[in-house]
Amino acid sequence: MIPIRRAAVCGQPIAHSLSPVIHNAGFAAAGLSGWSYSAVECAEPGLAALVGGLGPEWAGLSLTMPLKEEALRLAAVATPVAVAIGAANTLVRREDGTWQADNTDVPGIVRVLQNAGLKPAPSVTVLGGGGTARAALAAAAQLGASAVTVVTRRLEAFAGLAPAADALGITLLSVPWERAPETFQADAVISTVPKGASDHLAGSVAWRDGTVLFDAIYDPWPTPLAADALAHGVPVISGLDLLLAQALSQFEQFTGVTPAPEEAMRSALLGAAAARACG
Repeated sequence: MIPIRRAAVCGQPIAHSLSPVIHNAGFAAAGLSGWSYSAVECAEPGLAALVGGLGPEWAGLSLTMPLKEEALRLAAVATPVAVAIGAANTLVRREDGTWQADNTDVPGIVRVLQNAGLKPAPSVTVLGGGGTARAALAAAAQLGASAVTVVTRRLEAFAGLAPAADALGITLLSVPWERAPETFQADAVISTVPKGASDHLAGSVAWRDGTVLFDAIYDPWPTPLAADALAHGVPVISGLDLLLAQALSQFEQFTGVTPAPEEAMRSALLGAAAARACG
């Protein structure tokens, strides 16, 4: 009898998630016939009970908003990067039944930026001050940046990044939102703001050769900002690219299969995203 192993993505809302498509395609490609991956609707107050009630067949969880900080608190141990940015998007069951927290968004961002040709020790601009912005700061630090320009709509959001910056050993430079176009001369511009928030920047940015844009949104795509960058020959990374990159590390941690079957997982993701766009 094939042993049953389970994993899931948790968050609220979660029905839209494409993570089950990615991971189940990976299980199939890797020949893991006893494995399944689902989506579980869960608000922050219910995460502890959910995790505590999982049986031994559960290998791990992917966490999205609004659960990343609570997931870190529930873990018995955590990776240094998850601790530094105060958020975990991954819980992996350990042999003793406890959970280890990790944040695979950080190596995912590093991976997609390097694949786009970003040079070492880059100058980096981050738009936004939320959880993805903290992951972007950690990625910038891993790429060798000593300072990051942060553009926020509220000073409180910028101030909220200070603990992560201190833990990562990087300096933050604050720029007000109305001056955002002045910050696009960086080697990497990472937009972590919600859908529509950066649309007005399209057409107002003086793009330069060598800049890479990462826009964490993937629906709708391309965003006006991404379309403007593409029209000027600027390499663009989408939220779909990150969704795949962070899932690869999760898959490997859940299953022990290394490397993850990237091409099968990418094909499934792109197919599902295209079908959704047409529907």
